Amino acid sequence: DQLIQSGGRVNVQSLRSAVPVLDQTSVAAQSLSDQAQTIDEATYLDVVNEARTALQDQTAELSNLLSNTAIAAKVVPAMLGGDGPRNYFLGFQTNAEARGTGGLLGGFGIVRANDGGAKVDTLASNSELSLAKQPLDLGPEFEARYGASRPTTDFRNSNLSSHFPYAAQIWKSLWAQESGEQVDGVVATDPVALSYVLGAIGPVTMPDGEVITKDNVVELTESTAYVRFADDNKARKQYLQTVAARVVEKMTGKISSPQALLDALGKAAGEGRIAVWSADPVLQQVLSTTKVGNIVPDDAAPYAGVVVNNQGGNKLDYYLSREIEYAADTCVDDTRSSTVTVRLTNNTPADEFPDYVAGLFENVGNVAKGTNAVDLSLLATRGATLGKVTVNGAQQFVFTGTELGHPVFNVRAMIPRGKTTEVKFELTEPTAPGEARVPVQPLVDSPNVTVDVPNCGS
Repeated sequence: DQLIQSGGRVNVQSLRSAVPVLDQTSVAAQSLSDQAQTIDEATYLDVVNEARTALQDQTAELSNLLSNTAIAAKVVPAMLGGDGPRNYFLGFQTNAEARGTGGLLGGFGIVRANDGGAKVDTLASNSELSLAKQPLDLGPEFEARYGASRPTTDFRNSNLSSHFPYAAQIWKSLWAQESGEQVDGVVATDPVALSYVLGAIGPVTMPDGEVITKDNVVELTESTAYVRFADDNKARKQYLQTVAARVVEKMTGKISSPQALLDALGKAAGEGRIAVWSADPVLQQVLSTTKVGNIVPDDAAPYAGVVVNNQGGNKLDYYLSREIEYAADTCVDDTRSSTVTVRLTNNTPADEFPDYVAGLFENVGNVAKGTNAVDLSLLATRGATLGKVTVNGAQQFVFTGTELGHPVFNVRAMIPRGKTTEVKFELTEPTAPGEARVPVQPLVDSPNVTVDVPNCGS
């Protein structure tokens, strides 16, 4: 709490001074964790094995905590204006309409940081970003994969990729063309993260007396608002903007428990619900090694990035739940068979909803209202090849491409109300060393993820 001063201001000098000690402590904790991982399993005594597992888990958790703290001490002072004022584009994602980084860009603000303090101004809805923009060149691979959706000029498709630096650079470009201002970085968050923050700082009250709490903010902003303001899109956007403004105002005021707020922000960051990109290459290099960087990794270790993009132009992803399983054979040969199974369940209730919530933007084939139309992507292990994809057991046509060196396989899936659709990718992938990764796209649900992939490291 000594690092957090009145008004939520961070003592940037104290944080910078702590870097050498934090670095040393982090290295020592990593060494301790490495030693714990080498302890062999006991043959006969279960109680010894339980103690071994507990020690390994605790030392790994401590190592991760200290490593993240050391990294934060290096980047936070500069990002919070320790070397002069810094400005950031803050994007509020609406993950009731899924996009690669979480959800549709629903609103935004500009964060102004100086000497450890930050305030948010220019809060606005996405309608303030016009579509008459010049495109941004993010390279031929990005253009080949996403160019047809005009992501660098149309905010609605600006974050189809799960690689947050792409969305961040696009939002920076859109704001520069809209306002003439060049921001120093980009931050993204969502209503679930706001619920964690409200749990730490307490509820906020709207102008009409409605109380927004940690328990109702997600439902209000991702579901109720679309029904309440079904015929008044402008009023709905103003309502959501006011919710964000009230939370920000309370966050940057007098905080009774800075530690609780830090814990809430840490939880949100751990779930990918806070993403950060810096225009400073040195800071961005550090951020890219952390959870808040939200990058697609540039390595050969086993990887299954499952990405949902809403294809209906509706808000049905509020009711979407996911199960993801990634399994692979042993490490005997140079390649091995693997499968990635994704189950998507449409939990939309039988209630009557406005078309804007439960209809399809382009309803080809007279699809029933409440059906969720999904573009499902798998970013696979580098060098992986696809055998086949099935949807509910039937082989499916697949769109293929690449992203940051990873092969990408896309299918379109329709999920009727109250039903589950299973998509299975059957692959052959290199027997690469490293722990298997299955990043979780930050939607409304908390998916069940199962990984059964042997680590073929030396």
